[in-house]
Amino acid sequence: MKVVGFETDAGAHLGVVEGDQVIDLNIADPKLPGDLAAILRQHDGDLAPLADLAKRAPASARRPLHGLKYALPVAHPGKVVCLGLNYLEHVKEGPNRDNIPKFPTVFMRCTSSLTPHESAIVRPRASETLDYEGELILIVGRRAKHLTAANALTCIAGYSVGNEGSVREFQRKTTQWDMGKNFDRTGGFGPWMVTADELPPAAKGLKLETRLNGKVMQSDNTANMMFPVVEMLVYATQGMTLEPGDIIFTGTPSGVGHARKPDPVWMRNGDICEVEIEGVGILRNPIEDEKA
Repeated sequence: MKVVGFETDAGAHLGVVEGDQVIDLNIADPKLPGDLAAILRQHDGDLAPLADLAKRAPASARRPLHGLKYALPVAHPGKVVCLGLNYLEHVKEGPNRDNIPKFPTVFMRCTSSLTPHESAIVRPRASETLDYEGELILIVGRRAKHLTAANALTCIAGYSVGNEGSVREFQRKTTQWDMGKNFDRTGGFGPWMVTADELPPAAKGLKLETRLNGKVMQSDNTANMMFPVVEMLVYATQGMTLEPGDIIFTGTPSGVGHARKPDPVWMRNGDICEVEIEGVGILRNPIEDEKA
């Protein structure tokens, strides 16, 4: 099942994508929350009620997918957790090439740094060094702490696509990356969430490709994560409690712009960046300069 968030004149709605149509769940049930996180909390990660609601929805609840004004798949994630340095070839192309990490590199983003499918990723006025990073995103379905390898996958509601845009100049100013990772509207998230049952366990073995203006810049497979989904969840929940609606960026493969030779490649005004993950979808964002 593909669950999509979108904007309407009446506010934020949720829908289920079927082919080239969307079933507007808030027309089927006007009391339904418009934020997937709220539904995950209500039902302890069980999305069967949404599937049942979609089946019962009247014909009037159907609308074309074309022309939809997309919102974030999770409107208000409680936490945005990110993994860095999770593909070996990406580690080798950066400043940590001689310091291969032995543990997951965890940092955080804020919600204001995210932008939905087909909305602009904003190149900030402060720097031209806006880089693309195609990533698989994990969406937490139920509260989890001290997960084990045996039960880690039970906390996952589904997966989405991310473009973890990074302002490299500011990322490199200090040993802490958060400034360069949190400029407003620099991180794409969408177009929807695909429920975990639609994909291989831990979303392993999926092709991931990033294209800038149609040119392939990154091409890899989620099977090549240094710290796969299960291992990462076990590690993270030793310390932090994951809550329904939290999202996790799982790291980017090699081919990023800052490592391009002879000259780096930055996202610029007028560019189109697409990230495609097999079985999940295509996240597409135009690039726009920050307004004065």
